[in-house]
Amino acid sequence: MYRTALRNVLAHKGRLLMTALAVMLGTAFVAGTMVFSDTFGKAMRDSNSKSYSDVSVQVVDRAAGSRATAKQKSEGGSASLTDATVQQLAALPGTAGARGIVSGFTGVADRSGNLIGQFWAAKGANFAPGQDGKDARYPMAEGQGPNGAKEIALDRKTADKAGYKVGDTVRVATNGPVIDAKLTGIFTTDDPVVNSGGTLTLFDRTTAQQLLLEPGRYSGIVLTAKPGTSEDALLAQARPKVPSGSQFDLETGTTLKADEQKMIAEGTNALRTVLLAFAGISLFVGIFIIANTFTMLIAQRTKELALLRAIGASRRQVTRSVLVEALAIGTLSAVAGLLAGIGIGAGMQSLMLTLNENMPQGSLVIKPLTVVVTLVVGVLVTVLSALLPAVRAARIAPVAAMSSGDQPVSQKSLVVRNTIGSVLAIGGLALIGFGAATGNDSGRMPVALGAFLALIGVFVLLPLLSRPVIALVGPVLRKLAGTPGKLAQQNAVRNPRRTASTAAALTIGLTLVSGLTVLGASVTGVIDRAVTSSMKADYLVGAANGMGLSDQVPAQIAKAPGVAASSPMTNVFWELNGTDKSISGLNAEGFDRLVDVKMVSGSTAALGQGRLLVDQDVAAKFNVTTGSTVSVRYPDESTGQLTVGGVYEKSGMLGPVVLANAEIAKHEPHAHISDVLVKGTDGATAALKQSLKDATGANPVIEVKSKQDVRDGFSQSITFVLNLMYGLLAMSVLVAILGVINTLAMSVFERKREIGMLRAIGLDRGGIKRMVRLESVVISLFGAGIGVLLGCFIAWAINGTLKSSLSGLTTVLPYGQLALFLALAGLVGLVAAIWPARRAAKLDILESIKTD
Repeated sequence: MYRTALRNVLAHKGRLLMTALAVMLGTAFVAGTMVFSDTFGKAMRDSNSKSYSDVSVQVVDRAAGSRATAKQKSEGGSASLTDATVQQLAALPGTAGARGIVSGFTGVADRSGNLIGQFWAAKGANFAPGQDGKDARYPMAEGQGPNGAKEIALDRKTADKAGYKVGDTVRVATNGPVIDAKLTGIFTTDDPVVNSGGTLTLFDRTTAQQLLLEPGRYSGIVLTAKPGTSEDALLAQARPKVPSGSQFDLETGTTLKADEQKMIAEGTNALRTVLLAFAGISLFVGIFIIANTFTMLIAQRTKELALLRAIGASRRQVTRSVLVEALAIGTLSAVAGLLAGIGIGAGMQSLMLTLNENMPQGSLVIKPLTVVVTLVVGVLVTVLSALLPAVRAARIAPVAAMSSGDQPVSQKSLVVRNTIGSVLAIGGLALIGFGAATGNDSGRMPVALGAFLALIGVFVLLPLLSRPVIALVGPVLRKLAGTPGKLAQQNAVRNPRRTASTAAALTIGLTLVSGLTVLGASVTGVIDRAVTSSMKADYLVGAANGMGLSDQVPAQIAKAPGVAASSPMTNVFWELNGTDKSISGLNAEGFDRLVDVKMVSGSTAALGQGRLLVDQDVAAKFNVTTGSTVSVRYPDESTGQLTVGGVYEKSGMLGPVVLANAEIAKHEPHAHISDVLVKGTDGATAALKQSLKDATGANPVIEVKSKQDVRDGFSQSITFVLNLMYGLLAMSVLVAILGVINTLAMSVFERKREIGMLRAIGLDRGGIKRMVRLESVVISLFGAGIGVLLGCFIAWAINGTLKSSLSGLTTVLPYGQLALFLALAGLVGLVAAIWPARRAAKLDILESIKTD
């Protein structure tokens, strides 16, 4: 029986090719993911291994991050890391050296005035030379370190990227005004920020403190231990010398390295999990192809298997022979998938380097676990997929050897299948509806479980659904294609199980794609309405790094030509009625010209009287209305009372509480400025936009956005995520295409006599091709249509669970995109039918008619 199984594999290798390719693609995705994540993780660890090479103990002031707010200062008191702290730590018995560190955001402009690199990877630091005038952390390749307020040094990669040479004038920007500084030196470094494609700018100590923190303050101190002094011992010596305060962290270099390695591992594991999830989808789609292939092969070999039973083969032996075939195919495909996966891993690494040439790189890492997992997954998926067809093969009676061919499907099996499918589908849909009705995150688990059950239920019911659904397109096919169209429709429903198995692969992909698309359109819509509907201003001026603007920016903008009204948007956290609340600050004058809020009660004029405006949620929680008072605790620990001047509908642009900037400044004079709203005398014009850029000193960090720019910013983020998902789902769609090709090719083989008879009675080669192509298109559109409907329904349910988080969220159906998906599915069917259709048209008439 084993020899028979292997002989069958060789005899049907052409028909098993698509199955092998499906398994290979799925396992290649798995292997490629594991190779890439292991390689990338190792490269990251190696790149950052030197980050703490000279660190025995590090002290960090968390409240020193880019001009601490009043709240942070009040929490930490007046404590900070100063020169006195550095001297005290340097005098410890176990300290060989101590240096103060200043760190913060610093953007560098290229010669066109644009920011080099990404804002999140733009860093500034202090140049800390020793007695020899050199800083071991930043060895100068050209020139010398900065030694004045208008001098800087740049890392080699940044200087080369912008074409800067020593002596050039470079424009840099922190969270304050822009600076035109002289480039005095170009250095090399193994700093992780630079290694990951960021920029690093060095200032002298005084300038760095002035620009990045405040005079005399450090963000951290690094200690190097003397020989014979352990890191833990030095840590114990240093702890009493560090100012008291919850914002100070002390860690040994070993701990810092371990934490960084752990963070890298968690990041790569998260990446691996996401990629493996999509690899799993591809393998799940492949299950339908494998099961369909073996079902068709067994149907074609009914007489052969019955003859084996007649000459003494037991049911167990027949089952084993089919499973041995699956084992052989799975093993060969998994090995091929492993080799292809190694290539995919190398390709993904090259792609990362193409997107960011500074990403860390290293040799490919192929762990034994990757090999084992790939082979086991490939074999298991193939064997388990063939298990049900193998069991069916064992049930073929010996008397079938004398029959003409296909064994009829029992009515009982159809009833059982449809009953199970109905129960799963109805139960799943009910769970989805229940989860959506909750309106909050408690419904997400029922929706997830319901979606899974509904998807399985629909798969089980696809044979039942195929006849009535495909029958709907019958008149259209007959009208457009005549006899080939009629034959295509009949062929598509001739074997509902086969049609369902082929269509299911596309159903999975379209369910996910359409669901993601509807979710993206819905979230984009609600964010757009929430943010821009209340924005009357023509422009929104803010920092590209998302950090606060300096106090000078609002005044600069107010004086710009063409500005009719402007106001900084500040944000503070004060305690109202015993609860910390975010308070948005705007200038009372010009408020109505810049912001559009729908008042439920009261008036926006109350802002000018020093009163609060609260949204409906806060009013309900605090049980207040216009004229009520709330108690407030200010950052300086003083208390008072504020009167509610009005209640407004919840707005995405404003926080839950609004207060005039003049009132906020009385208790928090340096409040965080997130943006500046600007209204132009002539509206949003190119001249006003340029005027605002000029007023801020052509700062590369500051962005001037129109209302449409704000919309585009949100939509681009969502579009990027969707495109990434589409790309990852492309593999499963490719596997689905292989399934359609496989089914049609094997169907053509089964129907050789029928095709020969059609040719004999007058249907030409072109008609045969149209028949096969239309059959493929119908099956593809059937699977895609079911997937789109199911995906839209699941997206609607998920939206229901998000309503508590995104007020005003409604389900948006992007009909254009959904129609495009259906059109692409039809195109997939057309492309998949090219080879089977040509093969069918080339069949010899007489040989086909003689086929047994």
